[in-house]
Amino acid sequence: MKIAVLFPGQGSQYLGMGQEFTTTDPECVALLAMAEATCELPLGSLCESGPMEELTRATNLQPAITITNLICWQAFKNALGNDVSVSCFAGHSLGEYSALYAAGVIGAEEAMRLVSKRGTLMEREGIANPGGMRAVLGLDIDTIEELIGSYQGPGHVTAANHNTPQQVVISGSMNALDEVGRKAEEKGGKVIALNVSVANHSPLVADAVPDFAKYMAEIEFKPPNVPVYFNVSAAQETDTGKIKEMMAGQIASRVRWCEIIEAMLAEGVDTFIEVGPKTVLKGMMRKIIPKGTKVTSLQFDTPASLSQCVDKIRNA
Repeated sequence: MKIAVLFPGQGSQYLGMGQEFTTTDPECVALLAMAEATCELPLGSLCESGPMEELTRATNLQPAITITNLICWQAFKNALGNDVSVSCFAGHSLGEYSALYAAGVIGAEEAMRLVSKRGTLMEREGIANPGGMRAVLGLDIDTIEELIGSYQGPGHVTAANHNTPQQVVISGSMNALDEVGRKAEEKGGKVIALNVSVANHSPLVADAVPDFAKYMAEIEFKPPNVPVYFNVSAAQETDTGKIKEMMAGQIASRVRWCEIIEAMLAEGVDTFIEVGPKTVLKGMMRKIIPKGTKVTSLQFDTPASLSQCVDKIRNA
């Protein structure tokens, strides 16, 4: 068994996420207390009862999802101890910080400090440069690139997330999204507006990159003790200087998720475990894995689903 652990990012949130672990596990309770103190946010109550419009603000949501991921990862380690060996990690956009923590690149407090700053900077850019994001289903990345390349109007539009062979998220100015979205529908694609007010992974948030890089420079990064596949390159990296550069640039760069999963499959990964809220990444897996390829795809975000996950790993 060759295991990859994947961490979700924004879009996976729900009220009540992570709460069952923080009522039963002292180490998870301690993680939440640390995160609340570090970020100066009532993350426990935000995750438990919102309200959703407060939870989904970038400055709140990024720390909230990250601490939920870290709590779930702690519960996973407590449940399995040294019984399982993870071959590699990855995180989808924001989830990459959870992967860095799990791989020993940064500590838990550093992870929370970074995502708190990242969320604040991205919210700032969203206010200064309003935009949005749209998921396009049924068209491949090359077709989307052609549509974007032919757009001659005002504003910006870019392919922000290459999630699966037939799902690409475009990001940018609303007028540009409307026009490229219309052309995508003419090509047979289905376009879904995402409930976000920030044009993530686009030029509209690029001004956050130098400020975030400067903030990150003060935080110590260590080489991963387990390989991490990075969003910007879809490849592994061990040089801490290059990792910092990619993590800053990631704010305005494409999330190459489909390529990451394909690279893991090529390396022989046969078991994928989504650690954190909801099953967004597990759902993407079904669209990426070639027909006939035997892969186990698991997810948990509660004690009950963790128990099922552990049973399947031990009985594999």
